[in-house]
Amino acid sequence: MTEQKQTFADQKRKTVETAEFTEDGRYKRKVRSFVLRTGRLSEYQRNMMNENWSEYGLEHQAEFFDFEKIYGNSNPVVLEIGFGMGKSLVEMAEQNPDKNYLGIEVHTPGVGACLAYALEKNIKNLRVICHDATEILRDCIADESLGGLQLFFPDPWHKAKHHKRRIVQPHFVETVAKKLTVGGFIHFATDWENYAEHMLEVLQSVQRAVGIHNISKTNDYIPRPDFRPLTKFEARGNKLGHGVWDLYFIKD
Repeated sequence: MTEQKQTFADQKRKTVETAEFTEDGRYKRKVRSFVLRTGRLSEYQRNMMNENWSEYGLEHQAEFFDFEKIYGNSNPVVLEIGFGMGKSLVEMAEQNPDKNYLGIEVHTPGVGACLAYALEKNIKNLRVICHDATEILRDCIADESLGGLQLFFPDPWHKAKHHKRRIVQPHFVETVAKKLTVGGFIHFATDWENYAEHMLEVLQSVQRAVGIHNISKTNDYIPRPDFRPLTKFEARGNKLGHGVWDLYFIKD
C-alpha cells in the first residue's frame, strides 16, 4: 500500500482527546490523546468526513456555540452523546424537523457513516462533533441552552472495578441539568440491567438538587418510546434476549 497524505479524517482518528476522571466521576483537567485502534475507517467514510465537515462538523472551541447562527433558527437543540454509526440520530433529525440535533462521537468510522446517511436523507438540522463530550459540555455549551440530552446504549463497563469509568455519574448529570432549558429532557437507554439500576440511582440521587423529575409512573423506567428509533445495539440485545431500560427525566 502506498503511503498517503494524512487527511483531516485521519488526523481526527489519531488524536481524539478524551477526559480523565477522579474516582467519584469528577472531571480532571489532565487530558490525554490516544490512538483509536478499533473499527476500520473506510475510504468512503474518510471521504464523507473530508468533503462534508464544513457543512456538518463543529470543532471544540473556547467559547459557547451560537446555535441560532449554526442552525439558522431558534429551534430546540437536542444533544446526543455517543451516536455510534449515527443511523438513529439521523432518523430522529428527519422525523423532527422542528428540532436541531447535535451529535458527539469520538470514533471516526461512526462519524463518517453518520455524515453519509445524513447526506442520503438530505438532513439539514444536524451537526456532529468528533471530540470528548465532557470538554464540549464544559467549554462549548452554555447553561440553559439545550432542549434535551440523549445517551443511548453507552459502554456499560460491566466489571465492578470499572464502574467509575461509566459516563453516568452524579457530576455528569449535574452538568447536563445546568445546560438544559426548563422543560428540557434527559433520556438514557441501556440493555444492561445493572447499568440501568446505576443510572436510576444516580439520577435519583441528584434530582432534587438539580431540579429534574422522573416521568415514569412507577418512578423508575418508562416503556420503550416510539420516538426512539431502534438502534443496532438494541436489535442485537433483543436477539440475545436482553431487556432494554429507558429513563426519562424532565427539568422543572
